[in-house]
Amino acid sequence: MGQTVELMERITVNPDQCGGRPCVRGMRIRVIDVLDLLATGLTAAEVIGELPDLEPADVTACLKFASRRLDHPVLAA
Repeated sequence: MGQTVELMERITVNPDQCGGRPCVRGMRIRVIDVLDLLATGLTAAEVIGELPDLEPADVTACLKFASRRLDHPVLAA
């Protein structure tokens, strides 16, 4: 449960910011921006270099957030 609390503190959703997309700690850095940089092959340290307001735990939170979004039951008929 402690990880869930930390994730909720790191990943925020505000309908008035970035179109309601998940962001990092209320900043205008979207989770998808971090994930896209990682997907291009950047390391977590390089992502932080590109987005210096991020902390290492923010990058981890973005990955956990995405993982939880994808890990849902699929009903097969």
